[in-house]
Amino acid sequence: MAHGWGYGASNGPDKWAENYPVADGARQSPINIVPKETRFDPSLKALKLRYDPSNAKGILNNGHSFQLHLVHWNTKYPSFGDAADKPDGLAVVGVFLKIGAANPRLQKVLDALDAIKTKGKQTSFGNFDAKTLLPGSLDYWTYDGSLTTPPLLESVTWIVLKEPVSVSPAQMAMFRSLLFTADGEAACCMADNYRPPQPIKSRQVRASFK
Repeated sequence: MAHGWGYGASNGPDKWAENYPVADGARQSPINIVPKETRFDPSLKALKLRYDPSNAKGILNNGHSFQLHLVHWNTKYPSFGDAADKPDGLAVVGVFLKIGAANPRLQKVLDALDAIKTKGKQTSFGNFDAKTLLPGSLDYWTYDGSLTTPPLLESVTWIVLKEPVSVSPAQMAMFRSLLFTADGEAACCMADNYRPPQPIKSRQVRASFK
């Protein structure tokens, strides 16, 4: 196995700094966004997101989460690889899920999960427009942050949408039915696969809305 990190007691987030010292850096993610402590910035532009459905080619269980290969990088760099370690290299759009009514726009993703139940499984997943997963309002908070999994590179401009999208308890249970483990291993359900909030330190979270 190329990397030994995970979310267990022996290899979880509180141990990541042993192999990735940047874990204690100045702009680590995620953070707890406290709305009353954010600052409206009138210079922030309205978000315009456009995805090419042909870029979504596969969906993968990588043993930590499921991955759809949707990345944003600064086009002043020639590739994702070149941008990944630059301070302004990457961008992540974060969307909150809120338990409520079933969300039919999630169904295409949910339908693919059976084929990738265990670690290492992948399946084709074409013609998917990620824009269908976004809420109606694109009001957002933004801050300078990092990848939330090793190598924890401090290269991510986080754009966190204020409005959540709905997901039903049954749909959430389908996400949680994925396994951290591979075929033939003792099954371990994919849950609690997140990094706790990191210190905000000297950063200011800006808001695109009043």
